[in-house]
Amino acid sequence: MASSPLAFKGIALFTPGGDVVYCVDPHKQIRWHIHLCGALQHLLGLSELPHFLVPCYTATVDRSIDSVTHQVFQVAEASPLVIRYQPLLNAMFETPDLVWQPTQLRSTVCDPIVLATYRSQFPQLWESHDLVVRYEQTTTATQFSKPSAPVETLKVTKVDPQGYVLRLFISGHSSATQRTLQNLHHLLEQTLDQPYTLKVIDVKQHPEQAEQDQITATPTLVRAYPPPMLRIVGSLENVDQLLGLLKVLDE
Repeated sequence: MASSPLAFKGIALFTPGGDVVYCVDPHKQIRWHIHLCGALQHLLGLSELPHFLVPCYTATVDRSIDSVTHQVFQVAEASPLVIRYQPLLNAMFETPDLVWQPTQLRSTVCDPIVLATYRSQFPQLWESHDLVVRYEQTTTATQFSKPSAPVETLKVTKVDPQGYVLRLFISGHSSATQRTLQNLHHLLEQTLDQPYTLKVIDVKQHPEQAEQDQITATPTLVRAYPPPMLRIVGSLENVDQLLGLLKVLDE
């Protein structure tokens, strides 16, 4: 295992099954959660980036050195769902005896019922593969998910750990539905600086979900988070409408 530098930011992303990918960043850059999601997608063969894991299964440690006194300062937080992995975290980040604090989450975040809805889509995440994988900037970044620009030049924005939660309601699968999904994914990847989760729901197979969200026509795109809940009903070809739905966190 590579040694951790004297000052660094460490980020670990766990799965419900107990696998973990992590990185050690001496430059304390941002956006590593997205790369770790990409690593899990690659390692476990997932159909999409598992952004929904970020608020619930993340641990971070920030170690700084006072330039005058050379005193070491360490701040470590872990989501309540992964706080039990403190011994493993200390081994990965070489922080012996460090006490990790539970992250304070909003009451609506990490609802077990909501998380359970992803289990059928990402069953691999609920299985244990005994993975403890370090994400290396110099080699693994090109293997998993290389940023479109050097990390130093990426736009710094306020990042909400939960990001966007979107639901697309459809009625059966067709070529038109496939085109809608492709266009929507392209727009999300090109325009968002935030994590997002897009869940596709067929109202024929899940009428109870459609009733719960008061869906009267398809396709309907719902922004479930951040509040307030917004929706676009009908054609999803209007880019300005879609950007309006996604503007809150990037302001």
